[in-house]
Amino acid sequence: MEMIYQSTRNAGEQVTASEAILKGLASDGGLFVPNEIPVFSIPFTRMAEMDYREVAFEVMRLFLTDFTSEELKHCIDKAYDQKFDVPEIVPLREVDDVHYLELFHGATIAFKDMALSILPHLLTAAAKKNNVKEEIVILTATSGDTGKAALAGFADVPGTRIIVFYPKDGVSPIQEKQMVTQRGANTTVVGIHGNFDDAQNGVKAIFNNKELAAAMREKGFRFSSANSINVGRLVPQIVYYVYAYTRLLAAGKLKEGERLNVVVPTGNFGNILAAYYAKCAGLPIGKLICASNDNKVLYDFFQSGTYDKNRDFILTTSPSMDILISSNLERLIYRVAGDDAKKNAQLMQALLKDGVYSVTDEMRERLADFYGGFATVKQTADTIRELYEKTGYVIDTHTAVATSVYHKYKEETGDNSVTVIASTASPYKFTRSVMTAIDSKYDAMGDFELVDVLEKISNTKVPHAIEEIRNAQIVHKLVCDKDRMQQTVEEILGI
Repeated sequence: MEMIYQSTRNAGEQVTASEAILKGLASDGGLFVPNEIPVFSIPFTRMAEMDYREVAFEVMRLFLTDFTSEELKHCIDKAYDQKFDVPEIVPLREVDDVHYLELFHGATIAFKDMALSILPHLLTAAAKKNNVKEEIVILTATSGDTGKAALAGFADVPGTRIIVFYPKDGVSPIQEKQMVTQRGANTTVVGIHGNFDDAQNGVKAIFNNKELAAAMREKGFRFSSANSINVGRLVPQIVYYVYAYTRLLAAGKLKEGERLNVVVPTGNFGNILAAYYAKCAGLPIGKLICASNDNKVLYDFFQSGTYDKNRDFILTTSPSMDILISSNLERLIYRVAGDDAKKNAQLMQALLKDGVYSVTDEMRERLADFYGGFATVKQTADTIRELYEKTGYVIDTHTAVATSVYHKYKEETGDNSVTVIASTASPYKFTRSVMTAIDSKYDAMGDFELVDVLEKISNTKVPHAIEEIRNAQIVHKLVCDKDRMQQTVEEILGI
């Protein structure tokens, strides 16, 4: 059965999986969602005998039905290869009675690698399949991790260009250096004077500009996206939750059919949405624990049923979660609205116009599987220090937000179910915040001095992603105001 994808705002806009990947965003500004979520057909006990690539194929073939088996396997083999520094791709580490799903062993040491390693291959396969002649311009906003992962994935990929916007003062020093040192003739990185939401809104406005799209076509370009709004990113994220469950089965930590709780640090909601889709497809997940930092718009939403972005934006030590507009939440809202595109469109219009919307009591009931929690900057630091002192295991700030929220959840509910925490970034990506959390004395050291100390205290090797930027030359120096993003894109492309 061929899977059809439709816009969350217009049921009439329907495309194939490959078309959804090419487009990135629906023409009405909505997000593409499957018209029905498929159900896993192979027993999880059988998948427990498979490696990561084999599990990826079994999951992705259900969602990306217009790709042939050969095309999918080619994309998977190209994505999940030696660029990951461990053979299992995604190790599970049991620490302090919880399982950390280490999603940071790829080229840029963050969870975005899991999807952005494969997206360029899916996109180029989709372009061939749909006879696309134009050069594809990947336009992306990043809160720190997506940018580098997308740049690394698309660098020098034939038939593509990539332009990444990031908040100039809203990412960690390591994150920024990873981006601005990126080589590749087709890559451009632009810092904006503004925050991530400004970058994201600017990119969406460019996507929705029909006059610009026409001018692009005349010059032989078309836009696509590497942001988490792209189905080609969302589907690969479903894989690692299935993989985690099957590893726990194989290790005897779970019995077949036993429920697993999942804790995800989230800002844009894509990563936890993937876990939700896995649950809808039949993976035995109990609670979906959504962890926020001080920008706790998602926590407030799950508490009250009202999403309100009208609040102060707070810069925290977990910058990839410093987000007030969680784009991927729209896919969940659409689903709990009973797949009602008209109702969802009304809510998204209210968000655009007033910065706030409320869901009905009936919709809230359908959110019962979610638990929202948040951790402050201090709680995040305390969690890093306490876990290190107790176990010697060092986690990054985003994973610490999730760990802190998990402890609160467990204390509040007494739920002792087997739990996986999505560990979304290497501590090496946020060395200053991590090391000063362990001991304030480290704040006097330089960023790369801290890297070397972290290597010693954690007993882990400095990742290649860090070593390669230690002395790398800055390549990208473009900076613009948030209201000049479109003009900047036009200048880059010569339109």
